[in-house]
Amino acid sequence: MSISLDLQAQDTGSDARAGVLHTPHGDIHTPIFMPVGTVGSVKAVHMRELREEVGAEIILGNTYHLYLRPGTDVLRAAGGLQKFNGWGGPILTDSGGFQVFSLTDTRKMTEEGVTFRSHIDGSKHLFTPERVMDIERLIGGDIMMAFDECPPGTADRRYARESLDRTLGWLDRCFRRFRSTEPLYGYGQALFPIVQGVVYPELRREAAERVIEYDADGYAIGGLSVGESKDDMRAMIEVVNEVLPKDRPRYLMGVGTPQDILDAIERGVDMMDCIMPTRDGRNARLYTWKGTMNMRNAKWKDDFSPLDPYGTSSVDRDYTKAYVRHLFAADELLALQIASIHNLAFYLDLVRTARKHILQGDFSSWKSSVYDDLDRRL
Repeated sequence: MSISLDLQAQDTGSDARAGVLHTPHGDIHTPIFMPVGTVGSVKAVHMRELREEVGAEIILGNTYHLYLRPGTDVLRAAGGLQKFNGWGGPILTDSGGFQVFSLTDTRKMTEEGVTFRSHIDGSKHLFTPERVMDIERLIGGDIMMAFDECPPGTADRRYARESLDRTLGWLDRCFRRFRSTEPLYGYGQALFPIVQGVVYPELRREAAERVIEYDADGYAIGGLSVGESKDDMRAMIEVVNEVLPKDRPRYLMGVGTPQDILDAIERGVDMMDCIMPTRDGRNARLYTWKGTMNMRNAKWKDDFSPLDPYGTSSVDRDYTKAYVRHLFAADELLALQIASIHNLAFYLDLVRTARKHILQGDFSSWKSSVYDDLDRRL
């Protein structure tokens, strides 16, 4: 196995668990939140800040975007994404499927794969399961994702069935290609299947049962937080995690709010990612243990208290609410940087604190004590 999970603790009142995920580029303490580095960078945040201020242990790279720019030739010449972007730590690459399928007006899907036009220059490209495996090998992430279709959360059962059949067919082709090729940079890579099935329990269960036949190093749950209700999302996580093996990492893709993060951890999820901390930060929304702050609001104009007295990064201590509000009002780029660092640091603090309470055995009661505050508007 290229990666392995050592489970250290199981919460007594829920399915929450804590462990250490061993990868070629370092250990990851789970549960973990992974900042999204779409084009090889986490927007507005230096790699040094990701390590020292945020405390990130793994980041994502996006196959679709990296394939288009800078391109696989550049990444191969650089020795892989870890060397190209200076991160050096563990990286997970998605398959690009979500981005391709979001290009509704410029792509065509067949059983072979998906033909699409670049959002950059309109050029035509084809993603097949085999091609995506080759691209992810070239990017060089520690963890690669299988090529799948991500249908909307409101898809009817007929389409969900068709989509799942296509995803499972592509998964077999992904594994055949993956197992017939070798890593390019001197370290192993893991391939995670993705469980789809929209909000239909029988499809989710079937998908989970099918993917574990590959005895993969880990498994992902996809197609959630894409329009379905919160209740449906939580229910689907429970259905899938009843089937997925307990000794392998479980990755919930593209989720979500701080409350979503805790709900997922409670149901046995180990890894999560989302663009919300950085996207919302760039739009002046800051997350804290006491609730969310809109830093464009006039109420912060003469508030000279620290940005977040409970925050873990230096920006929370070095800057006041009034100053950060001023930066957003003046459209200063520094506002985007401060807010992104703050939000990412908060998300990492959230999962680290959850991990601490899992190890202590009181995760459920702790979650109940903080849950409502996380969604309060300050």
